[in-house]
Amino acid sequence: MTQAATRIELAVTPRSVLGKKVKVLRRQGMTPANIYGHGLASEAVQVPTLDVARTVRAVGLNTMIQLHVEGENKLRPVFVRHVQRNPITDEFLHIDFYQVSLKEKIRIEVPLVIVGVAPAVDAYRAVLLQSVNTITVEGLPGDLPPHIEVDVSGLAEFDDAVHVKDLAVSPDITLMVDPELVVAKVAAPRLAEEVVEEEAEVAAEAAEEAKAEAEAAEKE
Repeated sequence: MTQAATRIELAVTPRSVLGKKVKVLRRQGMTPANIYGHGLASEAVQVPTLDVARTVRAVGLNTMIQLHVEGENKLRPVFVRHVQRNPITDEFLHIDFYQVSLKEKIRIEVPLVIVGVAPAVDAYRAVLLQSVNTITVEGLPGDLPPHIEVDVSGLAEFDDAVHVKDLAVSPDITLMVDPELVVAKVAAPRLAEEVVEEEAEVAAEAAEEAKAEAEAAEKE
């Protein structure tokens, strides 16, 4: 099942402070940002840190936002394309807003959310493994869901799995991955431990890369 996108607005103002001087903005409670899009020149803006933090926590990075740029009469439909954070303080360092056309299809990553209870977990002490956390979808901006539910209530035996083809999605969106890809499955406890260890190693490597990226952004 998919959920309709939440309509939410966010106000930003044009930004003249660039480069290393943006540290001053952050101390003033503003986060530097840029708006860009297909056929659009990048525009420097700034947004109150508390407002954008609240928005990101509420709707994530894949819900369309109506951006109000100071001095303009029309709202701009955008997605938060990238957030740079300080890896130690989690402070917002920079935001990228991607402006879209409501009449043109786009692709975004949508998180997968487990719902239901797998009978094999209780019956055999099996472990539920979610092998895919996000999935690439394509559709018009207004049709894109903030998340897609993964119903595991039919997983009754070891190795039972939910595949991409089993996901219930709106006919208005297209899943841009192999339909046979396993999204979630139940496994014996020992096998599950091995899988979790491998995933932990991958996550640690990704965290190191994110830390290096944030440190580089702080120096700008």
